[in-house]
Amino acid sequence: MNKLNVKTNDTVLVIAGKDKGKKGKIMKAMPEQERVVVQGVNMVTRHTKPRKQGDEGGRIQKEAAIHVSNVMLVCPKCNKPTRVAHAEEGGKKVRLCKQCNKAID
Repeated sequence: MNKLNVKTNDTVLVIAGKDKGKKGKIMKAMPEQERVVVQGVNMVTRHTKPRKQGDEGGRIQKEAAIHVSNVMLVCPKCNKPTRVAHAEEGGKKVRLCKQCNKAID
């Protein structure tokens, strides 16, 4: 089982690829494929047919998955991109910011 250092609804910064420098919220995390879908990042055009009466067809812009190594978590406390440390506080696993040493979740 693969583990990711980021979760759904985390804010991340893209550090590589065509969208380098963009910030966005994680909409979906896929640990099996080591990929995440970030809001407004890696936009692709899908050509879709209307499947039933009243459906919209045509060219639809949507987000595609990006590899998790190309994103970096943004700490909600210090608002800086950071690596993630793991620790145990009160018998519970927590993620820590390497910049400010505060718990992320």
